[in-house]
Amino acid sequence: MSSIRHSFISVITVIQSPRQVAQLKAWLSGLHGELSAQFSDYEFVLVNNHCPVTEIDEAIKPLPEDLRKNIFMLNLSTPVSRDNALLAGLDRANGDYTAVFEFDFADQPQVITQLWERSQQGYDVVYLRARERRLPWAQRLLYRIFYFILKRYSQLRIDPWAHHTRLISRRALNSLLRLRENSRYLKANYALVGYQTAFIPTEVPLHPEAETSFGEQFRTALVAVTSFTTFLRSMLLWIFLFSVIVAAVAVFNAVKVKLTNIDVFGDHVESLSGWAFLVVLISVFFAITCLNLYIMSIYLSNIYSEIKNRPLYIIESVKRY
Repeated sequence: MSSIRHSFISVITVIQSPRQVAQLKAWLSGLHGELSAQFSDYEFVLVNNHCPVTEIDEAIKPLPEDLRKNIFMLNLSTPVSRDNALLAGLDRANGDYTAVFEFDFADQPQVITQLWERSQQGYDVVYLRARERRLPWAQRLLYRIFYFILKRYSQLRIDPWAHHTRLISRRALNSLLRLRENSRYLKANYALVGYQTAFIPTEVPLHPEAETSFGEQFRTALVAVTSFTTFLRSMLLWIFLFSVIVAAVAVFNAVKVKLTNIDVFGDHVESLSGWAFLVVLISVFFAITCLNLYIMSIYLSNIYSEIKNRPLYIIESVKRY
């Protein structure tokens, strides 16, 4: 029988769908058995992202008292993004180590101990790494493009196969909580904080939650690209250079036609018949202008979001069992 590990573990999860409410009892029971046998102290921090409190109570009340006394539930007053909901739990965590534990691993509570054991080898952040992503091929392609942009246009080293499930040391968590950005992408924040990081491979594939729409995923990706990379700024530079080249060719072609009645393609044209070229040129530059304005609007939106300094979440109540 293994000896008790003298560490205080905070386990956090976000509840934001009926499916997760239905899984909660098994999730808590499995982790309770593992944590009570392996660690000297632990707590559960449940973040209720606007699910009915009565349904959660019904799932928790039949559980034994020695489990219920370790549960804290944070009821958010309004629905927020999953990352901001997780932040509410991270703010509340008191442990020497904090574990973000997904419902996908409810039948593998031993993962907590495995993560802790790996952290004792000198790592402050230990996460689970999948081998595949189960998505339609079109969405997998978009994910590849997204992570390519993050890798190519930022200094962050984000593992594209990382699960949300991970163990974070107290000092790494304290540093993470200092990053009070309104536009949050937690995987980027983990990378931004740094510290020694390791992973444990798992056979559980990556997949988006059924409750998360493709539109929400796209908005999250857009926030990450605009907040943590120079991609759009670099693209704006290339658009500018392309515009300069197009303008130079247009001017050269206009002068050449005026002097020789032969355009840059070698075709004989009348010097007065330039209306079609002019319309195309105006259309191209109009499209480029619109694209530039759209790019700038993204940055302005992010700046506006930051200067408002609104709270990332509002806790309606805290409940102990």
